Amino acid sequence: MPKLAAFPKAFMHALCKDGSMKLANWIDMACKLDIEGLEWYAGFLEMQDSKKWPIFRKMVEDNGKVIPMMCCSPDFTHPNKAFRKKEIEKQKYWIDMTYVLGGSFCRVLSGQRRPGLSIQEGVKLAAESIQHCLNYARERSITLILENHYKDDFWEYPEFAQQMDVFCLLVDSIDHPNFGVNYDPSNTFLAGEDPLELLKKVSHRVVTMHASDRYLKYGTIEDLRKEEDGAIGYAKRLSHGEIGKGLNDYDAIFTELKRVGFDGWISIEDGVDGMDQLKRSVSFLRKKIDQYWPRK
Repeated sequence: MPKLAAFPKAFMHALCKDGSMKLANWIDMACKLDIEGLEWYAGFLEMQDSKKWPIFRKMVEDNGKVIPMMCCSPDFTHPNKAFRKKEIEKQKYWIDMTYVLGGSFCRVLSGQRRPGLSIQEGVKLAAESIQHCLNYARERSITLILENHYKDDFWEYPEFAQQMDVFCLLVDSIDHPNFGVNYDPSNTFLAGEDPLELLKKVSHRVVTMHASDRYLKYGTIEDLRKEEDGAIGYAKRLSHGEIGKGLNDYDAIFTELKRVGFDGWISIEDGVDGMDQLKRSVSFLRKKIDQYWPRK
């Protein structure tokens, strides 16, 4: 049966920028939710001191939860080999962070979709860089999870593998027991594509999932797909919303995941309007999990 985790989507600035919230506060709030784990982020300000990593793990585990997943953003498509080497070393550092925290999954990305970068070359650079990290991850029993991502907050360009065809090319180019997909249905809308079409292409490789929802503030999905800037910026037509009340068809998503035997972590990347919204999203997903993976 899948397990639920939560990510502090509403508090990222406070935890990563101005320090107005401490991780102890987030842990206290999150551990009151009906979840089993907390998805972590490598860029939390307090994670800069590696001596604190075991302390945060103990805080979470003392509340009966675990830290299963690490969210980080390597950039593997830079044309400069020295730059990519530094990104590989950063990814290994994040793998170590995941290991100390007791996690099993650490995110990887392709990198930025830089002008002039061909699909063939971008897939080659990203795949080679991820391959360099996989044995390191295996030695620590960590699985690297490639997300169909949109864009890191600090990147100039969007995700190289944002589009479905490119993402699938990259996934298919890596065959390793410590590699899988972190499926995010909402990010597919940002690419102007169909989340269910992508899921059916990669469901056999999905090991974790991000759960959120989007709704249209105006217009239609067809309008979104026609927007020339739909894949470049966060589409103005789309907004975060409570899970179960937006565009994602969770019945169809869970039907496909159940079909392929998925039993991994589902991390909630929502609650941008506060903890009450996050609680409702947790409740919705808990009911859906019980429906599709009934307890024996």
